[in-house]
Amino acid sequence: MKASPIIKIVSTTAIAWMLASSVHAQAGRSRADVQAEAIAAAHAPNQNVTRGSRGAEPFNSVADPAAVQQQAVDTARAPNQNVTRGSRGADPFTSTADPAVVRAQAEAAAAAPDQNVTSGSRVNSKVVSTLPNAAQVRAEAQKSAPR
Repeated sequence: MKASPIIKIVSTTAIAWMLASSVHAQAGRSRADVQAEAIAAAHAPNQNVTRGSRGAEPFNSVADPAAVQQQAVDTARAPNQNVTRGSRGADPFTSTADPAVVRAQAEAAAAAPDQNVTSGSRVNSKVVSTLPNAAQVRAEAQKSAPR
């Protein structure tokens, strides 16, 4: 069976392109140079080893040793160097509310006539207080009293 002329042309063109690309890749290098490079690569001690697979690479510091030493000393002398927040008790509390208002609210809640009764706690009945709150009566009396 004879090959068609189109197959001959395509195969000849492909071979020509492969030869041209290999000549272009090796331009300026002799056969002896390429062979010497191949032999050197074959005799390299770590030719098939990925980077870092035989331990850490040498470390070259870029920091100033005196500055690092001073930072270490300052950190070691810090008073709370190993203390997490809250491990030495609660943080100091600083109230932002007016103490008089807080006291009045606490007294009103404590003097409420139905403070210990919840809805439904007395045979499913709802407690509606009609009594005045004693703390509110006292607070209003103090406000209206002449000074």
